[in-house]
Amino acid sequence: MIYLCYAIMIIVPYLLCGINTAIIVTKIKTGEDIRTLGSGNAGLTNTLRTQGKIAALFVLLGDVLKGTLSILIVRFSFLWLMGTDTANPDNMMTYVGFAAAVAAIIGHVFPIYFGFKGGKGILVSVAVLMTVEWIPACILLGIFIIVVALTRYVSLGSCIAAVCYPVTILVYSLITGDPCVWINV
Repeated sequence: MIYLCYAIMIIVPYLLCGINTAIIVTKIKTGEDIRTLGSGNAGLTNTLRTQGKIAALFVLLGDVLKGTLSILIVRFSFLWLMGTDTANPDNMMTYVGFAAAVAAIIGHVFPIYFGFKGGKGILVSVAVLMTVEWIPACILLGIFIIVVALTRYVSLGSCIAAVCYPVTILVYSLITGDPCVWINV
């Protein structure tokens, strides 16, 4: 049963997050490939710039939903099949959520369905981190918002938040005493 859980931990998030909502929404709206429009990125910002607010809203909801859902499926499969709560730091299973998060991000960035050419994975990263460890996710989201508000560059906000990720997770793990969190930096 443990091998089934580990397979679910990797395969489900990868396949679910490989469904790129920016590509699908743009294809439905205009019949074009978002990767040939604007910046060429299959993500939220390029969708907003090239397709408008409504299309971007669908991408936002789709990316957050698939990231969150992929982690929840993994958590519930471990709970149901193994009786192990992956959200409980006392049982050393926090790494399962982080491993699933990595699979989800890889699925979004390198989707099998779209020739391994996807988005940058920022929104999915936020969604999975919010599901696995919401406090560091909120801190990083705050950093992102401040940088974007000051500079008006979403990409810069994303990069700075990504650089702050290891420090935020390390400090959070030291404060909470969860040994599994810092392992996942």
